[in-house]
Amino acid sequence: MAFDADLALERLSLRRRLILWRIVAVAMFACGLLAISGRGIWGARGDGRDHLVRLRIDGVVGSDTTDTLALIRRARSNPAVKGMLLDINTPGGAVTGGETLHDAIAEFARQKPVAVSMGSLAASAGYMIAVPAQRLFAHHSTLTGSIGVIMQAPDVSGLLDKVGVRVDQLVSGPMKGQPSAVQPLSPQGREMLQGVIADLYDMFVTMVAQGRHLPREKVLELADGRPYTGSQALSLGLVDQIGGEEEAKEWLIRTLHLSETVDVEDMKPRPSFHLDWMRHLLGSVMGIVAESDRLDGLFRPGGDLDGAVAIWKP
Repeated sequence: MAFDADLALERLSLRRRLILWRIVAVAMFACGLLAISGRGIWGARGDGRDHLVRLRIDGVVGSDTTDTLALIRRARSNPAVKGMLLDINTPGGAVTGGETLHDAIAEFARQKPVAVSMGSLAASAGYMIAVPAQRLFAHHSTLTGSIGVIMQAPDVSGLLDKVGVRVDQLVSGPMKGQPSAVQPLSPQGREMLQGVIADLYDMFVTMVAQGRHLPREKVLELADGRPYTGSQALSLGLVDQIGGEEEAKEWLIRTLHLSETVDVEDMKPRPSFHLDWMRHLLGSVMGIVAESDRLDGLFRPGGDLDGAVAIWKP
């Protein structure tokens, strides 16, 4: 019996050491993959040759811009990066996301030139991101501008009344429950939220006035939320030239006196599927369910549209 117990303990010890070594091996393998792929993902050239970088802003702008900010900072600090092509094709999105990207582009543009190439849409927060650049290009058919901020909250209190449902809402102060989906917006709540919108709108107008070197009064005349075509935006001073990415690249080459064959390197955030793959792999080896809250909290990609938004909605 004693012999069997010792044998069982020895097997258990060996099994634990085997599991530990498997975890270490998987971790080293994952780190190796990241090291190998990091160069292409994060846009880091190793030859030191002068080049341009291209940053694409596509789709709705989310609140979490951490990966994109890291790319911009890295390109700004790289002496081989001489300028940026900023391709924008977005209806806008979260004001916070637009603000953080605007500030990052403004910081980059203070050191190196930025040329914006607008796609079919560069509106609201998309235009906010564009205005710090030295040169803005838009197609005749581009929709841009839409300078403004919106905040929406559903109110289903009328429907609840019809079906006989009443919701008691306890709040620490009269403004805490504003807005609410189960109670109508009070006059005081509307006034409070309108003040929030007015403050964010003032920030947006200031960004446009400073970035486009326009009188604030003129920007206020244009900033009623309407979109403009590229041709209209050109006549109003909201963009500089009709054209696309080729024209933007040519402007950077002339401005920086670079070769026409200069390389343009895409800056791409780390794809989320790499993290998802690692999550499942590590979870299976360590005996943890990959969809657990612990791992989801660590690896869930951002992009939420929180708070007030600056977005054009047809």
